[in-house]
Amino acid sequence: MTGTHDSWQQTEVDEQSRTRLAAHDLSYRTVAADSDAFAGWIQAVARGFQDGERSAEQVAAAGTRNAGRRLTGVFDESGPSPDLAVGTIASWASELTVPGATVAAGAISAVTVAQTHRRRGIARALLEGELRSIAAAGMPLAMLTVTESTLYGRYGFASAADAAIIDIDTRRVRWSGPTPSGRIDFVGRETARDAVVDLHERTRGRTPGDVALPPGHADRYTGTDPDAKDGGNIRCVQYRDAEGVVRGVLTYTLTPHERDIVHGTAKVTILLAETDEAYAALWRFLLELDLVAHVHAELCSTDEPVLWMIGDRRAAAVSVFDHQYVRVLDVPTALAARRYSAAGTVMLRVSDPLGLAAGEYLLTVDDAGVASVTTGSSDAAAATTLELSVVELAALYLGGVSPVALARAGRITCADPEAIGRMFRSPVTPRLGLWY
Repeated sequence: MTGTHDSWQQTEVDEQSRTRLAAHDLSYRTVAADSDAFAGWIQAVARGFQDGERSAEQVAAAGTRNAGRRLTGVFDESGPSPDLAVGTIASWASELTVPGATVAAGAISAVTVAQTHRRRGIARALLEGELRSIAAAGMPLAMLTVTESTLYGRYGFASAADAAIIDIDTRRVRWSGPTPSGRIDFVGRETARDAVVDLHERTRGRTPGDVALPPGHADRYTGTDPDAKDGGNIRCVQYRDAEGVVRGVLTYTLTPHERDIVHGTAKVTILLAETDEAYAALWRFLLELDLVAHVHAELCSTDEPVLWMIGDRRAAAVSVFDHQYVRVLDVPTALAARRYSAAGTVMLRVSDPLGLAAGEYLLTVDDAGVASVTTGSSDAAAATTLELSVVELAALYLGGVSPVALARAGRITCADPEAIGRMFRSPVTPRLGLWY
């Protein structure tokens, strides 16, 4: 993937967006992470996410983290701070796990627009420009995680993998899961960081919605960034199986109760398990921590196995939210890349306001779940017709959203949504365990 990253960073900005912004006297250009211009870009990102001003040391550390990304900014050179961006976006060439495969995808992050420069088409130019550039680079998908869920549907994105927040009252837990034969040990944060990198790479191909670990992310979970605040508060343990191989890693923080020390809270920063026994061992360790009455874990699967291991299901409070957003850019490549759970033939009539994915596509799936896709309506007499926009196509793509529900909501038109559901369903619930 290194070559892909390098070529993507060298891609010029989208000419259509550049022209549109120039009409508003705004400059649209890429920013190198090792350049003097980076400070004005990262300070704008911090402001956009309501963070404080970055120190020189924090700017330098952020430059290292962003070295593998293509950074684009919009600048108002007629304003009092011409070096401070008024719009930002970052992207990099990545991979998305889909049912039965991984697919090249352009990851998008750091989308901000200064409040002083709203209603000038900056967000539209940034996102449409990035989508056109990702499509031109030959990546069939784009993806992002969002802070505001109402913003991205207009650009063809849909939430394709939900996430759960789980809060467990450990006083009600009676462990009913397995008892693994390996061992758990505390490890240093650098050791844990390396384990996060290794285990994430070994496990990401199993779960639709997962992605290649973004540059610098492992340091977030272990507090090993040079500018990490309170990194020393993160505790790290690993699980080794009976053969001595590291199969799991857990990092977490502890927050004492303000009045009663035995009612503290453990908050998971990351839990990665390569095997079922590693998963069980790390969760049991969490739920049996001394002086802890609550365990808080975010970005969990909506069908997390630990909910079947705690004896009292009502010991856990679960809330679900939209998380991994996907945008289909190349319909034939995207549909042919994944595997399906049932054979069938579907004629997809896809609309797309940006014109990137619009068209008619005949999807044929054989008994092994392997697909072929042709454009146009030829040989479609026996096919089930599915009419939808690119947004609903993205929602269905990972196999976690029911076409029956979309049909009942009036979001798709199909005579037999149950047949579509049997084809697109993923046996593994889509999930993404990180923000990017």
